[in-house]
Amino acid sequence: MPHILALDEGTTSARAIVFTQEGEIAAVAQREFKQILPQPGHVEHDPEEIWSTQIAVAVEALSRAGLRPRDLAAVGITNQRETVVIWNRKTGKPIHNAIVWQDRRTAPLCEKLRADGCEPLIQQRTGLLLDPYFSATKIAWLLDNIPNARAQAERGELAFGTIDTWLAWKLTSGHKHVTDPSNASRTLLFNIQTNKWDDELLKLFNIPRGLLPEVVPSSGVIAGVSTTLGLASVPLAGIAGDQQAALFGQLCTTPGLTKCTYGTGCFALQFTGPKPSASKNRLLSTIAWNHNNRTDYCLEGSVFIGGAAIQWLRDGLHAINAAPDIDALASSVPDSAGLTFVPAFTGLGAPHWDPYATGAMLGITRGTTTAHIARATLEGIALQVTDLLDAIHADTGVKLPELRVDGGAANSNLLMQIQADLLGVPVVRPKITETTALGAAYLAGLAVKLWKETDLTAHWKVDRRFEPQQAPGRLLEMKARWQRGLQRAGTWYERK
Repeated sequence: MPHILALDEGTTSARAIVFTQEGEIAAVAQREFKQILPQPGHVEHDPEEIWSTQIAVAVEALSRAGLRPRDLAAVGITNQRETVVIWNRKTGKPIHNAIVWQDRRTAPLCEKLRADGCEPLIQQRTGLLLDPYFSATKIAWLLDNIPNARAQAERGELAFGTIDTWLAWKLTSGHKHVTDPSNASRTLLFNIQTNKWDDELLKLFNIPRGLLPEVVPSSGVIAGVSTTLGLASVPLAGIAGDQQAALFGQLCTTPGLTKCTYGTGCFALQFTGPKPSASKNRLLSTIAWNHNNRTDYCLEGSVFIGGAAIQWLRDGLHAINAAPDIDALASSVPDSAGLTFVPAFTGLGAPHWDPYATGAMLGITRGTTTAHIARATLEGIALQVTDLLDAIHADTGVKLPELRVDGGAANSNLLMQIQADLLGVPVVRPKITETTALGAAYLAGLAVKLWKETDLTAHWKVDRRFEPQQAPGRLLEMKARWQRGLQRAGTWYERK
């Protein structure tokens, strides 16, 4: 039976997952790669390490599944979004490390553009806000700070891509310089009304058009993978940014259905249909995918630090040996004993958008233990997501029937219960929480006719529903402390 290989390139690791025709996982391989932190607020990756890690886990996953390339119907890509790579078209070598979506170095440029009155135009055309999170100011920074980069770009010698573009280039040995609308719509350069790169925005950010990739459908055959990689001309047939891929993998294809992915960050998306929905509450209106000659849209709220806060407990404080240990530690106390943790390690995302915020832990007493810190960490993650979903509700007026969840941190039963309590609606975790990779697999499989869309509903099965249980009074107290914590964490760093 044919299988689909999904390449899931995340912020801290590369994964490859092989799916069966029934949508089940046949094999998984995963490797972490280095986080490069040159100075506070700067986050980089080595693009060559991303590539070598990703192809290594692809080969490993096929081996674990006992498959050969001829057993694959297609390959799909899903990726960390907004992260910027620029490379030389002739040599294929990056001119600098990738600048990661979490990076805040371009906050002053965003402030200048906002002061110049540019944000309304940007929001109207792209559905996004002016923030270092997105790609355009990162591209501009590289062109202005790497010797000879701008001159090379003007001569057409350089190529820009988000990570999907970089992987597609490498998979096709430099023959395809492509992205899809879900990734293009995160750059501040793509007009989501016309579904084209926008010349006025390119001029605003001073970015040569020749840097940009071709925009292809999210679901459609792009090219065969190079045979030199051991994948023997398997069709590359699907591309989607990680959060939109997860939305598709959760089968949130009816307006109002909402998912939240608890990965490095937390990303809540609500499907809105074939027309973009403008936000009045500082959310993002973005492209979900292009499939069957139709572009669909969603509303999104982004939290920069989600599961990464649990990693910090493991690697920074050494409070736990492994991420799953947090549940046992946090459950050893009935509550956080008044401790509030705002995990704004790289600023605050939606709906606050404060690049100068920092992490804050408030309410520490002599009685505070690592167990209280662990519990406050889970509460801080869930409270950030609650802010996102409150903003989505304020925009749409649609009552949330349930929240579908996925991502590594969604395996924390305590976090999911806290989330259900705070939202007052069921939180539903599917049996397959690797929905980011599953969405990429679905998009690729649909392109090569492995599935029909009606087949996919039979794949989605519930692992567990978390019903609200917490007393309202305690929740109100927690939310009030959270609001005070946000005020204290906000604009901690001085503007430069």
